[in-house]
Amino acid sequence: MTDGPAVRTAGAAGLREEWFLGVSIATSLIFLAFPEQLFSRLSDPLWFAVVFGWLFAVVLGSALSVVRHADRLAEQLREPYGTLILTLAITSIEVMAISAVMIHGENNPTLTRDTLFAVVMIILNGMVGLSLLLGAWRRPEQQHNLQGANAYLGVIVPLATLSLVMPTFLAGPDGQHPSAPRQLMLGIVSVGLYATFLFLQAGRHHDYFTTDGNRHQHPGEHTPPHGPLWPHAVLLFAYMGPVVFLVEQLARPIDYIIETLHAPTAFGGVVMAILVATPEAISAVRASIADNLQRSVNIFLGSVLSTIGLTVPAMLVVSRLYGHPVTLGLEHSDLVMLVLTLAVSIITFASGRTHLMQGAVHLVLFLAYVLLIFQQ
Repeated sequence: MTDGPAVRTAGAAGLREEWFLGVSIATSLIFLAFPEQLFSRLSDPLWFAVVFGWLFAVVLGSALSVVRHADRLAEQLREPYGTLILTLAITSIEVMAISAVMIHGENNPTLTRDTLFAVVMIILNGMVGLSLLLGAWRRPEQQHNLQGANAYLGVIVPLATLSLVMPTFLAGPDGQHPSAPRQLMLGIVSVGLYATFLFLQAGRHHDYFTTDGNRHQHPGEHTPPHGPLWPHAVLLFAYMGPVVFLVEQLARPIDYIIETLHAPTAFGGVVMAILVATPEAISAVRASIADNLQRSVNIFLGSVLSTIGLTVPAMLVVSRLYGHPVTLGLEHSDLVMLVLTLAVSIITFASGRTHLMQGAVHLVLFLAYVLLIFQQ
């Protein structure tokens, strides 16, 4: 009899925790009902800032809520399944965001490339650097499972090369737009390698993605938190729902600042990448500060892998369906930055131990990337 009030109190607290879902739904209804009134005054700098900031904040808040519920699922499912749910949820948001901007605005063939490159730079330099730096601030070194990091990088490097480097040297009659046979090959290779990796991660080699201390732990030694999974799964999808619509609305101010105000063409990709990477960055940094570097490694390397392995095929399909050609090959300084980042990442995770200096190096590379955006 005494459990009734406690259950009701917990339920009420849970409902109060989900207040942002109401904000997300209300914002969607407002932009659905008054689109012309809201977007007709984008030439006014103050109004542009209000609309852009409003949409960006709500989309980012919804993405953070997705991560919160993915983390709750991760606590119960444990690694590597929890991190897999997180990366797949965020990758879905990324695919929806790029698709909305690509379909809504004028043809921007470099949007997919710029977003992928921005995600790789933000995660492998910004997120990794901040995680390693803050994680090593209170302790000399942190450890992670070397086999897991090698498995991630062993797939990331070839996929990044085939998707973002090789197209630069295979320009055809239509420029760098990949031909239909090359699109088909790239899509099959990306999905095939990612599916093979998932089989390894969730199957026979799942211990590669846990710490050595937990690898030999008996099942009875760690009991996951009790409680049903379905509320968190339902709320995860509920928060993702408004993102589909709101990202399409966000595309309009993004197109305006690129096409009318002549901002750098990479601006749209950077905005999409920030929306995608920020929630995972928060989770990765928190895990590193809590001396759980393995979860950080699973998050940021898994995020890069799913971004390249799933986003590229999805965008190629969207390109074929809507007739929007895509340019994937990086050029000039961007190409150098990608190769340098991949090389430094291999060195960083080569020993199974990380320290403060490695975090500082990655942050310097991230700063160089930010500066180069405004130099092109």
